[in-house]
Amino acid sequence: MIENNKKAILITGGAGFIGSNLCEYFLSKNYKVVCLDNFATGHRHNLKDFMNNENFSLIEGDIRNAEACKQAVQGIDYVLHQAALGSVPRSINDPVTTNDVNVSGFLNMLVAARDANVKRFVYAASSSTYGDSVGLPKVEDVIGKPLSPYAITKYVNELYAEIFSRTYGLETIGLRYFNVFGRKQDPNGAYAAVIPKFVMQLMQQESPRINGDGNYSRDFTYIDNVIQMNELAMTTENPEAVNTVYNTAYGDRNTLNDLIGYLKTFLAEYDPKIAEVAIEYGPNRAGDIPHSLASIDKAKTMLGYNPKYSLQEGLKEAVGWYWENLRR
Repeated sequence: MIENNKKAILITGGAGFIGSNLCEYFLSKNYKVVCLDNFATGHRHNLKDFMNNENFSLIEGDIRNAEACKQAVQGIDYVLHQAALGSVPRSINDPVTTNDVNVSGFLNMLVAARDANVKRFVYAASSSTYGDSVGLPKVEDVIGKPLSPYAITKYVNELYAEIFSRTYGLETIGLRYFNVFGRKQDPNGAYAAVIPKFVMQLMQQESPRINGDGNYSRDFTYIDNVIQMNELAMTTENPEAVNTVYNTAYGDRNTLNDLIGYLKTFLAEYDPKIAEVAIEYGPNRAGDIPHSLASIDKAKTMLGYNPKYSLQEGLKEAVGWYWENLRR
């Protein structure tokens, strides 16, 4: 039972990379935190530091199960919905499961939140929604056609959220994440994110393989910037700031070649041999967009967003964590 004097947050996908960082942060702020996760991609070790925290509770369940969603939202003030099957390649290989989790599961959570009179539903949207739009920087109200099943699912999330805001009065805010990285990000598996995967390879003095010539660019976004955006979206009292979507990024872009260069430099401080590791290049990956850069003006204006970590600053922090936790 949730105490009335503490606000309660449900974090779906709370055992994942972003979700577990959100759990840790909001527990430090003395919120009650409920984590809903089926451990399909999340990990129990991401939760170990706060499993015994009296303000934390874990529900092992799947957002594709409406009853699990209904149970999870009982007594909840805010939902931070992070649960999803990420990865463009995964969605190309298995569009049905991606749709089941990201669309049907999302709809289950919206219905549960509506029925439980949750105050606000903040959800992980995606920069993939911009699709084939070529303009830079990306501005929230100008999108193109999706380039993958994953991108379609994340756009459908935005459409459903808007309908639930208009039709049922549920406050929603979507955060279009741009290439998030940082501590607790999983380097393993077929669909591992590029930064921890490269770090693991470099630490083992193996040559990372870049898709394409390395000149594709991304707005890499450190986890602490993402935490800040979730907190601002959850707590804003500006009625004009809700029922919309925001880019969640740093507002700068770096090429994959830039990224590898920074990683080699920072990791070489721990092991000088890493500076000499060669880089391999392969074909471009299906569904990838060439360049990504966010305008964060809307988030700055409406929410007071002020990202603290550039790519280099975030990598310096992350590399130290990777070195301590990911070495084999």
